[in-house]
Amino acid sequence: MQCPIDKTDLVMTDRQGVEIDYCPKCRGVWLDRGELDKIIERGATQAPVQPAPQPYQEPNYPPQQYDKHGNQDRNNQGNPRKKRKESFLGDLFDF
Repeated sequence: MQCPIDKTDLVMTDRQGVEIDYCPKCRGVWLDRGELDKIIERGATQAPVQPAPQPYQEPNYPPQQYDKHGNQDRNNQGNPRKKRKESFLGDLFDF
């Protein structure tokens, strides 16, 4: 039998008692009638039991404060605003 994608001869292999046809070139897998059902049956009996998922917990972030303009108020969070560099004009003129 040939691969429908690249026309390479398919290779037949046996996996857990199920014959599977696959293409060695494109790695495509083709199953005959009933083979998928057999794989699902065997997978269900051998599948490990997974623990129940944990419920979602909301992260506990510290409250954020904003000033009247909607900017983060850094003074209340211990990060004071940086002072602007004074220009050389400040030495010449008393602003």
